[in-house]
Amino acid sequence: MRDLVAAVRARIEREYGDAWVEGEISNFRAQDSGHLYFTLKDTNSQLSAVMFRAQARLLRFRPENGMQVVVRGRVTIYEERGQLQIAVEYIEPKGAGALQVAFEQLKAKLEAEGLFDSARKKAIPALPARIGIVTSPQAAALRDILNILRRRHHTTNILIFPAMVQGEMAPLEVSAGIGYFNKANNVDVIIVARGGGSAEDLAAFNHEGLARAVFASQIPVISAVGHETDFTIIDFVADLRAPTPSAAAELVIRSRQEIEEQTSGLQQRLQKAMRYHLLMARQNLTELAQHGAFPRMLDFIRRRQQRLDDVGYRLAHAQRTIFEIQRRRFETLSAAVRHYDARRMLAGVRKELDGRVAAMAAGAKAMLLQRRSRVDRLSSQLAALSPLAILERGYALVFDASGKLVKDGAQLGQGDEIRATLARGSFTATIKNSD
Repeated sequence: MRDLVAAVRARIEREYGDAWVEGEISNFRAQDSGHLYFTLKDTNSQLSAVMFRAQARLLRFRPENGMQVVVRGRVTIYEERGQLQIAVEYIEPKGAGALQVAFEQLKAKLEAEGLFDSARKKAIPALPARIGIVTSPQAAALRDILNILRRRHHTTNILIFPAMVQGEMAPLEVSAGIGYFNKANNVDVIIVARGGGSAEDLAAFNHEGLARAVFASQIPVISAVGHETDFTIIDFVADLRAPTPSAAAELVIRSRQEIEEQTSGLQQRLQKAMRYHLLMARQNLTELAQHGAFPRMLDFIRRRQQRLDDVGYRLAHAQRTIFEIQRRRFETLSAAVRHYDARRMLAGVRKELDGRVAAMAAGAKAMLLQRRSRVDRLSSQLAALSPLAILERGYALVFDASGKLVKDGAQLGQGDEIRATLARGSFTATIKNSD
């Protein structure tokens, strides 16, 4: 039986090695191995299909049950069950292209996750000092952006991260550019730019990983991909979508002339508002000045001023009276002092002071003599006890090699070195004989 199945398989594969089949997908199953299994059916028949991992990983969209597709592959037989099947190498959705299906699927998925939510979009700075651009250095879109930025506000700093904007590596390089600017935190806004092209050319910007990189950016991102009618996934995720790269340059920064005109307009509005408020304040003040309360207030102030003048006059008069009384008292005391003879009192005080000074001098002299006698006595006692006094009588102090005083000859042996200290000077010696 196995040989029969193998022969039939070989015959079928020769006849139908490259077949196109149209049908509806059912029983779709994606295995962990990466292989895809499903059934193609129409109103009258059905055919098992398998798409191996090598081909499945190249799909731009995910097949689903109920999807009408056209597949191309090799018709064969699965020998284990003797079942006819087609080994699919290519799948194309019926009616819509694969890119469009992939676009719609990814859009629905990210929208359900909240990546398009307008509430989380960050505001674009009105006057960014530094602008980061992720694009190809050779792109015409970059030249358009630079020309517009230079014309509108030439003092703005531009940082360019070179990246491919087409092909399989483009999503990774653009994501790397967004990540770089976020890590360096050296720009105020990021522009992702690419000129127009076909759906295949713009497919890199429908990449899920790139969309999530734009969503995770802490710096506002402007999507400037394609023409005004072109839409990509990052257009929905970005904080702002520009119809074209040139429009992105127009949106990201206002021209100096617009700023000056707006500033002038605000200044004029401020001046008008100030004049209006001053006019209204003056009118209110005039109305208040005509109110009956003001004359009463002025009368009250005048009466208070008059009372203040009266109190000031009385205070000055009282001060003059006090000064006159003090002057008379001073003159009386001066006259009394002039009649008092102070010289005799000072002479008695001086005599008493001289006597006390003499007594203090005598006491201090006696105390100094007593202290000197005691110091001399203590010095004599200290000199008698000093070992240096003994040395003056011809004695010597002997120390061994370690510096210890030698008190017993038994401490020394033949060949030991000693040091002797005399009353004046010292010497060293070696022991030749010890008794």
